[in-house]
Amino acid sequence: MLECCLLWLPACVVRQVFLEDAGYDWKVLGPDVAELDYVAWQADQDAYACSGQKCSAQSLLLMHRNWRKAGLLEQLKARASTRQLSDLTIGPVLTWTTKAMLDHMNKLLQLPGAQLLWGGQPLQGHSIPDCYGAIQPTAVFVPLEAMREPEALQLVTTEVFGPFQVITEFDDGQLQSVLDVLEGMSHHLTAAVVSNDLPFLQKVLANTVNGTTYAGIRARTTGAPQNHWFGPAGDPRGAGIGTPEAIRLVWSCHREIIHDFGPCTATSELKQS
Repeated sequence: MLECCLLWLPACVVRQVFLEDAGYDWKVLGPDVAELDYVAWQADQDAYACSGQKCSAQSLLLMHRNWRKAGLLEQLKARASTRQLSDLTIGPVLTWTTKAMLDHMNKLLQLPGAQLLWGGQPLQGHSIPDCYGAIQPTAVFVPLEAMREPEALQLVTTEVFGPFQVITEFDDGQLQSVLDVLEGMSHHLTAAVVSNDLPFLQKVLANTVNGTTYAGIRARTTGAPQNHWFGPAGDPRGAGIGTPEAIRLVWSCHREIIHDFGPCTATSELKQS
């Protein structure tokens, strides 16, 4: 599609074209389970809003075992199952075909101990062309130890710019393994540490280097451009959205940690998008 559009542009116009195709972002859930409904809602939004086609999409969820025991996976699966084409809470993927996404899923499922948690099927009852992608919101579980091999880590951290995420779990004695995985990634973009446990937060924040990191029980990956300010006193004429200053603040190599400890909004007031 892009190539076709460029053919119609005058040669004097076409110089350089920059495309943002992805952003592989991780989220760590600490040992202190709290606000389960809210954390599940936020994780669903981070992974699947805009059909996962955003630079701040949650691509890897590393949860402490306590969250599985509390029923987080069941809540995430239930929320994912409500996404549908009719209200655009799921939709076409522009840069990955259905086959490409399912092929990637099948490669992940070949890793030791991997399993499909939900999704993994093409969307039905639509007229989306084959050159685009159309799959259900999908999650694949990969054991933490399985992704420590370099080839496996490269596969796990391949960004699928669509409604797709990898989930794993850890216990108290595996935090260093979690940090090793995070350090082994090729890009360190947006991240989230969902916890109000200060020693846990300090350990993870001190040993990761991501540019924009959200910390606290309300931590998210969505909304990474925190410094694209929206104008003083609500005046849009003073906004910095898209300005060189805002872009430098957000995407230069400084570190930004946004603490968001609560309180959490009642999930009955929150909607999918």
